Amino acid sequence: MDRIRAFLVAVAVVAICGVPQVRSTASDHRYKAGDEVPLYANKVGPYHNPSETYRYFDFPFCSSAPVKEKKEALGEVLNGDRLVSAPYKLEFLTEKEAEIACKRKLTKEEVVKFRKAVSKDYYFQMYYDDLPIWGFLGKVEKEGKTDPADYKYYLFKHLVFEIHYNKDRVIEITVRSDPNALVDLTEDVPVDVDFMYTVKWKETNTPFEKRMDKYSLSSSLPHHLEIHWFSIINSCVIVLLLTGFLATILMRVLKNDFIKYAHDEESADDQEESGWKYIHGDVFRYPKHKSLFAAALGSGTQLFTLTSFIFILALVGVFYPYNRGALFTALVVIYALTSGIAGYTAASFYCQLEGTNWVRNLLLTGSLFCGPLFVTFCFLNTVAIAYKATAALPFGTIVVIFLIWALVTSPLLVLGGIAGKNSKAEFQAPCRTTKYPREIPPLPWYRKTIPQMAMAGFLPFSAIYIELYYIFASVWGHRIYTIYSILFIVFIILLIVTAFITVALTYFQLAAEDHEWWWRSFLCGGSTGLFIYTYCLYYYNARSDMSGFMQTSFFFGYMACICYGFFLMLGAIGFRASLLFVRHIYRSIKCE
Repeated sequence: MDRIRAFLVAVAVVAICGVPQVRSTASDHRYKAGDEVPLYANKVGPYHNPSETYRYFDFPFCSSAPVKEKKEALGEVLNGDRLVSAPYKLEFLTEKEAEIACKRKLTKEEVVKFRKAVSKDYYFQMYYDDLPIWGFLGKVEKEGKTDPADYKYYLFKHLVFEIHYNKDRVIEITVRSDPNALVDLTEDVPVDVDFMYTVKWKETNTPFEKRMDKYSLSSSLPHHLEIHWFSIINSCVIVLLLTGFLATILMRVLKNDFIKYAHDEESADDQEESGWKYIHGDVFRYPKHKSLFAAALGSGTQLFTLTSFIFILALVGVFYPYNRGALFTALVVIYALTSGIAGYTAASFYCQLEGTNWVRNLLLTGSLFCGPLFVTFCFLNTVAIAYKATAALPFGTIVVIFLIWALVTSPLLVLGGIAGKNSKAEFQAPCRTTKYPREIPPLPWYRKTIPQMAMAGFLPFSAIYIELYYIFASVWGHRIYTIYSILFIVFIILLIVTAFITVALTYFQLAAEDHEWWWRSFLCGGSTGLFIYTYCLYYYNARSDMSGFMQTSFFFGYMACICYGFFLMLGAIGFRASLLFVRHIYRSIKCE
């Protein structure tokens, strides 16, 4: 298994680092004076709606030369990047002053389109030698005006590029708009626009290897780090208090239980049993819907493995800022390569539960997470096509993903399932299961499944909620998140708290003589995913300015898939921890 994992890591690293978007790509080129340095226009979109982006030339910009599209990797396409040659020519060390890039006469319809874009704070994004630059399309003049009908709308027509270089390499680039070069878009009348640009070059001592540091430093500013460390300390205090409390209570209670049960066995064999020992003949009775249970366990284990590999790649520096599409490439590749783990885990556990239809179990395992994701993708991709946004995947990309699923994911899932079926592992149960199940006594409302899930999900969520804001602001905003070490610590804390709280609730459930703990432990472990989705509602309404049908559907649609993945992953962790605990306590007593 260790060799297989090492192989998967190696393949994943090669697959991700082999795509043309790592540090030593075209951006590593050295230039001579006068050489043309590649400048690509990427996309345009409303600043507050990160998913709603459009191609640069979907807007009535002009170009003096034929527009060429850049060949993009899978991750870049999934990220919504659509790079094309920009209308500006920025030759190495060549300064320009108010040079005209191109001229265009805007029609009434084009003026209206630009005005709507300016009113919604549309921005553009470009890449110069693989360095990202942004700017707004225009501005709205509201000073002294209360009626929106009196607002003035202006388009920026003059961009000023300031480029820093070190010997023969580009180190940094910034762009700003000339506030004095404006085109009035307020009226619905045709207007002539001369798109101009100025280029200034400055020498710097910053080495080429550190040119990306300024993008990652923004998330490492002192006040940001203070909040991150407060999050870590808050989470650690919760973990220490929780683990200490649970360990003390459980050890004391279990010790008393062991002494009591040992005394009962010596003094009165006919004395009626009570508590968790009373149900020793039912506690290892297989759960209902065991095929679905095994499939959920397999999918959760795969997602945990996927998350672990993503953290490994993040900690070794693969996901540096603006490594376009690297994360999406990693997710697709590693998910495909780890599908064998899902197949093996599900089929092996299903056969341990004396299941016979392992083929149906494998189909269920393969579709348990991919099925909802596929349905969500079809709906959201249709929305993106209707909006003509760059989030709509081209047909070729969809074919590539289908081929990866058909030629890599599915075969590995089947191979893993066959290996799991042939493992011949038996379920390790310290106690014999009786022929007929005992009746579960009436339980108070707070011992039902839903209240228990609420209790189980609250503590793990409280340990991560501070960090969640930064992750959301990065994924659904324009913040940069690079402190993966802190995120990894928070993830470990999340796993520990989930395992401990699930074990505690499982013990209290068994002490109440409720032996149906299998599904309960999985649901309680995964309930943090439901809390995260509830946080999505809060973030959307209180912490973001997202709006519109497309952005709303993308946010809640894909976050539903992510939270569902968390539910499966943490559910698997909760069940595994509970299974170890239940086996341990029943192995410590004599089961008749």
